[in-house]
Amino acid sequence: MKKDSVPVPVAADAVDRQQPLGPVFDAHLHIIDPAFPLVENDGYLPPAFTVEQYLRRTAGLGIAGGAVVAGSFQGFDRTWLVAALERLGPGWAGVAQLPGSVTDQEILALDAAGVRAVRFNVRRGGSVTPEQLDRLARRVHEVAGWHAELYIDSRDLPQLSGTLARLPAVSIDHLGLHEDGLPDLLPLVERGVKVKATGFGRVRLDPARAVAAVLAVDPTALMVGTDLPSTRAARPFADADLDLVRRVVPPEHLHGVLWGNAAAFYGRQGPRGPSTP
Repeated sequence: MKKDSVPVPVAADAVDRQQPLGPVFDAHLHIIDPAFPLVENDGYLPPAFTVEQYLRRTAGLGIAGGAVVAGSFQGFDRTWLVAALERLGPGWAGVAQLPGSVTDQEILALDAAGVRAVRFNVRRGGSVTPEQLDRLARRVHEVAGWHAELYIDSRDLPQLSGTLARLPAVSIDHLGLHEDGLPDLLPLVERGVKVKATGFGRVRLDPARAVAAVLAVDPTALMVGTDLPSTRAARPFADADLDLVRRVVPPEHLHGVLWGNAAAFYGRQGPRGPSTP
């Protein structure tokens, strides 16, 4: 995709840094609690980032709900996720990594705890065949109505695009990570795939142009998030990342991008959240 091919709209109103951007649904965050098992990924173990640390870091940003996403270093353990969701409350959802052997009973128990999606960490979690992805994604949707989420470099989408286009509900993390993969990502958006405008410190693209490109295809596809604590990113999340979204997204779509699109996708209607400690 040529850099000049996507116009970047700018909202008429200037960003007021004294006002929160809320309500905001943080569609992508990680909790790292050392009280629960962690496993090295490529020799890496992240520092702690507890629920309390997350709430302190995001105070004042207007975040009233969100999705807690399993990382590669948490493997298939779900105990930490259930504990985090219990602490955060009913306005929040979980995204779990699951083995193909997971039982229907385990899926339903996680659903009762607030989990709403299964994650396929293609970028760091190892290979997954289209058949394996299709089988598990369809099963969690049939059992509990969940969607599938992929952490994947969009340049690798062609090998999975047929499978993804046929699934009932899918999202792609971090704008697909790479500028060169946008031509493979946007046709999936046309077919209903959602995209997270997250991880601006880890992508190899212009976030403003990628956001504008997704909006031009389907404004309801875009969801915003912090990607905190931004493990292994070139730079961590900055409050200015939300400012960028507010500048680029036209006013008529801003509430949807900041709140409505993700809240509907995760089944979390109405701003709710825990008290900041």
